[in-house]
Amino acid sequence: MLCGIAILAAGCGGPKWTCRQVSEQLAVSENTAIRPVSRLALNWWAERHNAVNARVQQGNVDLLLIGDSITHGWDEHPQLWDAYFGYWNTVNAGFSGDRTQHVLWRLENGNIEGISPRVAMIMIGTNNSNGNEYTAEEIAEGVAAIVCKLKTQLPQTKIVILSIFPRGSKEQRDNPSADAVMNPQWAKNDKANQLISRLADDNRVFYLNINNVFLDDQGVLRREIMPDLLHLSPAGYARWGQAVLPTLEKLMAK
Repeated sequence: MLCGIAILAAGCGGPKWTCRQVSEQLAVSENTAIRPVSRLALNWWAERHNAVNARVQQGNVDLLLIGDSITHGWDEHPQLWDAYFGYWNTVNAGFSGDRTQHVLWRLENGNIEGISPRVAMIMIGTNNSNGNEYTAEEIAEGVAAIVCKLKTQLPQTKIVILSIFPRGSKEQRDNPSADAVMNPQWAKNDKANQLISRLADDNRVFYLNINNVFLDDQGVLRREIMPDLLHLSPAGYARWGQAVLPTLEKLMAK
């Protein structure tokens, strides 16, 4: 876990994490969230992986979005996609159900081969937070592995790490009349976010927490923003786009 061994000496609230520190920690970690895993046995996943690779092989990629179903869902809203990302040649590398280990496999198997995007934006980890399989520290370690791989493989690319979004618990999601308030899974992701933020150096790696845009004034996650308290509605995607566009415009201009 990231708050262990060498990094623990500085404390979780200590200095920024460097990829050298992360690499040393990954070398001794038993965390499965940092071990690349394929999902090629799923036909749709294999098809999407091949399609992303085919698009990447064409080159001319300015902006790369990396994530799970929440990022994948932009495909269902082409007008919103064009409104917020249509300024650039943007590739959606979000795959429903992916965890950090699946992203790592994709990055090692073609998703970034031969390209040099100006910006890569990541939002991953919520699927790792299901149940008790992974701790917040292990989720953060998985994200750190992704960030450091991108830094190594794409040395000219700016990296934007988005906070893991708020979400409902299983009980809240199963109750169609319930909205979501803070729950253990949401809290676990928030703790992971605090750790992930340590990866930002504000030079090549930037951390952006936009979670408040999805909540009302009382801090409640409403179903009009996330109908199943996990995946975004069109209004939710619009809020996401509006929240990140100023940062993307600044980084893309650089």
